[in-house]
Amino acid sequence: MRNFLSIVLIFSFLHSGAQNKKHATNAKRLTEFKFKELIGGVILVKAKLNDLPGDLNFILDTGSGAISLDSATVVNNNIPHQPSGRKVSGIAGVREVDFSPNNTLTMPGLKIDSLDFYINDYQILTGVYGIKIDGIIGYSFFKRFIVKVDFDSSKLSIFTPGNIRYPKQGTLLHPAFSALPIQRMLIRDKAEVNSNFYLDTGAGLCLLVSKQFVSDSSFLAPKRKPFAIQVQGLGGKKRLSLTVIKKVKIGPYQFRKVPTTILDDEFNALSYPHIIGLIGNDLLRRFNLVINYPDKEIHLSANSHFRDDFDYSYTGVNLYFDEGLIIADDVIENSPAFFGGLKKDDIIVAINNNFSQNIILYNTSMSEVGKRIEMIIRRDSELITIHFIVGKIN
Repeated sequence: MRNFLSIVLIFSFLHSGAQNKKHATNAKRLTEFKFKELIGGVILVKAKLNDLPGDLNFILDTGSGAISLDSATVVNNNIPHQPSGRKVSGIAGVREVDFSPNNTLTMPGLKIDSLDFYINDYQILTGVYGIKIDGIIGYSFFKRFIVKVDFDSSKLSIFTPGNIRYPKQGTLLHPAFSALPIQRMLIRDKAEVNSNFYLDTGAGLCLLVSKQFVSDSSFLAPKRKPFAIQVQGLGGKKRLSLTVIKKVKIGPYQFRKVPTTILDDEFNALSYPHIIGLIGNDLLRRFNLVINYPDKEIHLSANSHFRDDFDYSYTGVNLYFDEGLIIADDVIENSPAFFGGLKKDDIIVAINNNFSQNIILYNTSMSEVGKRIEMIIRRDSELITIHFIVGKIN
């Protein structure tokens, strides 16, 4: 969920690793536990809500201005809620939300009380990841703690606010905050632009920019021919475009040939022209992070994934999980999947002789440019085999 307020210009600088003495006390580690990494580096943590039995699944999201629960989770567990009088914006729409006040969230080794959860429909996220998404943990959590995210070990460490020693290697950013961290950085294609971006660990992509910015700035090189894609986000499904830009620079770190999503931001979820896009977790996962909302600081240190190849693959279809079935979403016209004969609502039985029905494995199997894909699908009670070659964005 996003809450967009006033925007302030921000700057980043190199940090030596010394401890900054800003507080009377040092930060104290409260707990450390494992997290699961989903497609695009999205972080999944397990936690208990109130006295409900079993764990719930939450996405850890710096792109959320609050903390929220899935509407189905609320109904299934009879969680009391009421109208909030608030509307939230996302890439695919604006909607009113209810909220559930004064809840307790328990992570391994940590109990957090007095949390007000907004309620939203995350059925689409559940379908994309093939695992029940019960909620999103955002600003209401981050503002209380210092959070270390180690993508090398898949461990999350949570500290009290206070003086903390950052890693010796890396960069300390000083984002502006409007509940969400906003970082100024450089991007270059036909033109070079310095502007503001949200830092969004809940977005499973590298970089997203506003179509309005692209049109106003003539930023993209004329040779770019963006491919149409469909994504799922707050408010529903949305058609976007996908291309590659020459360079992205955050602090002293540079990335070349970065996959970039272009959003027709009709609901102005990005607050353009103050902010032109967001940095997603497929780029941020290349760093170990120290997320320090109390001091408005985020520390980046390059990790073992820093030089991982970017995903340039293009198939023209999204898969989603629904009631035990993996289904083809809208198939983009003139895409590899389209020419292979795949149609919307085809049921995926197997991909390259893999019958596991694991949507993450299926998506991974289609992420290699030039790879020949064999799909067994069910259409109108008939089994059909189709073939296509994974394309490449440029």
